[in-house]
Amino acid sequence: MSNKLFTRNNLLAAAAFAFLGLTGCNPEEDVNPDGALNASTVNAAKGEAGNVKMLTGHYILVGSTEQLPAGLAKQIADMGGELTSSIDELGIATASSADPSFAARASKISGLRSVVRDLEVQWYNPEAIKTVEVDENAVTATANSNRYFDFLWGHQAVKAPQAWAAGVRGAGVRVAVLDGGFDFTHPDLRANIDLDASASYVPGESRQFNPLIAGRTFSHGTHVAGTIAALDNTIGSVGVAPDAQLVLVKVLGDRGTGQFSWIINGIYHAAASNVDVINMSLGATLPRNGRFQLEDGSWVNDTKAVQELVIALNRATGYATKQGVTVISSAGNDANNGNTDKSMMKVPASCTGVISISSTGPMGWATNMQAANLDRIASYTNIGTPDVTFAAPGGDFAYPGNETTIVSGILNPVWAFDMVFSLSMGGYTWSAGTSMASPHAAGVAALIISKNGGKMDPAHVLAKLRATADDLGKPGRDPYYGYGRVNALRAVTE
Repeated sequence: MSNKLFTRNNLLAAAAFAFLGLTGCNPEEDVNPDGALNASTVNAAKGEAGNVKMLTGHYILVGSTEQLPAGLAKQIADMGGELTSSIDELGIATASSADPSFAARASKISGLRSVVRDLEVQWYNPEAIKTVEVDENAVTATANSNRYFDFLWGHQAVKAPQAWAAGVRGAGVRVAVLDGGFDFTHPDLRANIDLDASASYVPGESRQFNPLIAGRTFSHGTHVAGTIAALDNTIGSVGVAPDAQLVLVKVLGDRGTGQFSWIINGIYHAAASNVDVINMSLGATLPRNGRFQLEDGSWVNDTKAVQELVIALNRATGYATKQGVTVISSAGNDANNGNTDKSMMKVPASCTGVISISSTGPMGWATNMQAANLDRIASYTNIGTPDVTFAAPGGDFAYPGNETTIVSGILNPVWAFDMVFSLSMGGYTWSAGTSMASPHAAGVAALIISKNGGKMDPAHVLAKLRATADDLGKPGRDPYYGYGRVNALRAVTE
């Protein structure tokens, strides 16, 4: 099979589109038929922020309290609508109706504070990565028993191997990954998955990643899950917390789009599944002025919708926190400074109880592995105080030029090795983004809870992360690193 690569210019062009919030980018591929790897496809994985559209006929109902009014389903049916889901513990429900006046009529139901249209969001936008198949002869031996261990500079940055050496590997901890579809058959993942608790909240799509729907073999959810808890089994990669158990919850379609209601349902499902950590490598930016595009392409201004949707999401993340779940999310890839630009709200990163993670990544790591700065702030990451709680390795592609180099027998452009290596559909892949930073932090949180011996108050997990993070920016909390870059070794030994 041929080895397909993005050129440096095409990659940066794709990134520029993502920052503008456009979707569906398909940069031209350069094909190298003599490449050293068996590459199955080239895709991309960057850019959580994307198009936000108000949906016609789909509604989120927010209760006046965290309890829904009695007889709600019948009242909705009497108005010609259908109650499609309800979470009594949150006071949140969803409904559908073809009646344009439904929201105005339903909002008058006693016990409801609002009825707003659901949003469809491009929560992540696959962009520029290289996907490689499992190849028994692809790489040389490494110091670690896992074949691709040498590529895991992010693990070295957070000192995960040293934490394992201290006897902490995530045993007894359950981590929910809310994302797109997953490869449930991946040999580096399947033994760590709780199949009974895993689920899909995407209508018409199973929890298994479908490359035919996605139009690519890169599986964002599989990549994220692998960074957290890929098995330590000598096959390929390994997660930060390789003994943790995974609950995989599909809340986005395989093309990266999803509705707010799917995210809310997924958070509740995870919290009800007795997990210890939720990772959400996804995000959206909501305009504070309430300017949204409708499905027909027209625009509306609806500030109430922003307020009510954030309230609904806050109820979900707040509920999870009250259930003892540490909730972690990516900060976003818009290169936005929240200290200077306050026009947008970033969710779920800014929601109740959520730990938000910015991204770090080296520039030219493969050219000087011993001296490379692994804690350089990534070129695309969102920053700001209090937008960022901690930093973690998410990779970058800012290295200038397209020269190639060899690491452990693999020939790649230098910039490709600066990205994060993990799992994908049936194989392995490099990718970059705060989507890749968040699971590093989630893995460290899992190690903390494992060291504690089990269930742990999220406030105590946050305190331990804060006390043991490496304070790399200005002393204290800063816009780039938050309280610092997470440190697994310190987290389990101090």
